[in-house]
Amino acid sequence: MIQIKTEAEVALMREAGLVVGRTLELLRAAAVPGATTKGLDEIAEASIRDAGGIPSFLGYQPHPSVPPFAGSICASVNDEIVHGIPGPRELRDGDVISIDCGAILDGWHGDAAITVAVGEVPAEVTELMRVCEESMWRGIAAARLDGRVSDIGHAIETYIRSEGDYGIIEEYGGHGIGTEMHQEPHVLNYGRPGRGPRLQKGLVLAVEPMITLGARFTQELDDNWTVSTTDGSPAAHFEHTFALTDDGPWVLTALDGGADWLGRLAASGG
Repeated sequence: MIQIKTEAEVALMREAGLVVGRTLELLRAAAVPGATTKGLDEIAEASIRDAGGIPSFLGYQPHPSVPPFAGSICASVNDEIVHGIPGPRELRDGDVISIDCGAILDGWHGDAAITVAVGEVPAEVTELMRVCEESMWRGIAAARLDGRVSDIGHAIETYIRSEGDYGIIEEYGGHGIGTEMHQEPHVLNYGRPGRGPRLQKGLVLAVEPMITLGARFTQELDDNWTVSTTDGSPAAHFEHTFALTDDGPWVLTALDGGADWLGRLAASGG
């Protein structure tokens, strides 16, 4: 079932979203050469708990056959796309790390992700990150009252295809979010517009494109969590949680509510 939130519930989700957004800003600054993914995880857990929240990911177990997730963030480096488990790995100059963070506050979830360059990275990797992030914002901007969920994925794919020959991950995508981290509907990062559930006020979605410099094909590693590219190519992943309001999307995990990015896209006609 799709969970539609009241204005009061969306306001509560905004508080959870701010916990995530502020935590990711701390992690962005801390992702430097020599830092470990476990060290980043410790920063995230402290930030979330100091704000009165609970890490959404820690102990998360989608199925009894899968071990509980052993971190407060997903830390995916270079060719790892999503669900990387934090550990002793040290970041090196030239790495890219995708950091996915979730928090529960007063029973409501926030969920967002960023990809960060560690030191100096090749220009094509910087461009990969830029395209991925902008595609996310274009997907969010495409969400309008009485539209359809697939309008989001269509906008994401259209922008990515216009920017180059990137691999768009198909096995993973966005989702509804609220009193559970993953709810209906599933939000693809590709496809035709005008399909799927209707977009309506109070619908809250997490939008999260994942793209690679190579092929789109993925593999799950032996830890039963980490997903990487099959060809070893670098990947990028960005995510925000937004609520659809009478005034359009309100990005709950962006510190400014999405005003800067959505304003720029509106001004450019994007």
